[in-house]
Amino acid sequence: MRRAVIDIGTNSTRLFLAEVGDGVVGDVLERRTVITRLGAGVDAGGRLADDAIERVYRVLDEYRALIDDHGRADAVAVMTSAVRDAANGRAFASTVGSRWGFEPHLLTGDEEARLTFLGATSERDPEDRTPTLVIDIGGGSTEFVIGTGREMTFHVSNQAGVVRQSERHLRSDPPSLAELDALAVDVRSILAAGVPERYRRSVDWAIGVAGTATSMASIAQGLEPYDPDKVEGYVVSVDECRRILSLLAGMTLERRRDVRGLHPDRAPTIVAGVIILLETLALFGLTEFEVSEHDILRGAALGLF
Repeated sequence: MRRAVIDIGTNSTRLFLAEVGDGVVGDVLERRTVITRLGAGVDAGGRLADDAIERVYRVLDEYRALIDDHGRADAVAVMTSAVRDAANGRAFASTVGSRWGFEPHLLTGDEEARLTFLGATSERDPEDRTPTLVIDIGGGSTEFVIGTGREMTFHVSNQAGVVRQSERHLRSDPPSLAELDALAVDVRSILAAGVPERYRRSVDWAIGVAGTATSMASIAQGLEPYDPDKVEGYVVSVDECRRILSLLAGMTLERRRDVRGLHPDRAPTIVAGVIILLETLALFGLTEFEVSEHDILRGAALGLF
């Protein structure tokens, strides 16, 4: 069965189109990402901005055409932090369903966590009982999901994301040390409040999914163009994270757009993303994490239809 998942997030709008059967993802026909920044301004104003909505609408036109080019497919649109938080979020979701025929799913935190964990662990041995943390850094929030095998045991949605924290703290170009410190302190407080002490040392391994994590693997390897096969399974150490943060935070935005391995559209928010990642690893006492291309898109393709 052919399934299409559109993930309309705070920072990006993504497409995953694949053949799925017997609980397994087969051929991946399309995987696209466009930075649309739907959540820009939501933290301050409480609404999705008209220009941000139009950016998403243009991308949905493209995705609808791509899906149709491959023939019939069941299609859903999943929406998370930015749409959940916005006063006009439900009206936006309704339009996505009526105009493009993508069945809208405004995910609860529980649903988002379940699908993210399912996607990240979908190709792992279900008998592997290693306690694992899945880290999903988004534009408006950062999701932590802990589990073993295919079973989720704890999850939390932390209101710290790359767009939200960039808008709150980073005003200089390049950002000042005071701004970077303030962002780190803010994130540290938010993450600590969301994770009870008993869970902070309960994991032995971490998997990072979504744009910040995959960008770290790409930058570390200097990938140009981006190569998902080299990103999948790549392990990034804390020391490498710190090196990349020092490199990126010392640059102007214009120079960051030219960093090998970093998509130019992620340059405005990547510094906040790396800080969130470092604060996450510190909170859980981890020295490295594994990067995975398998995230909520794959989870939704397997578990939402």
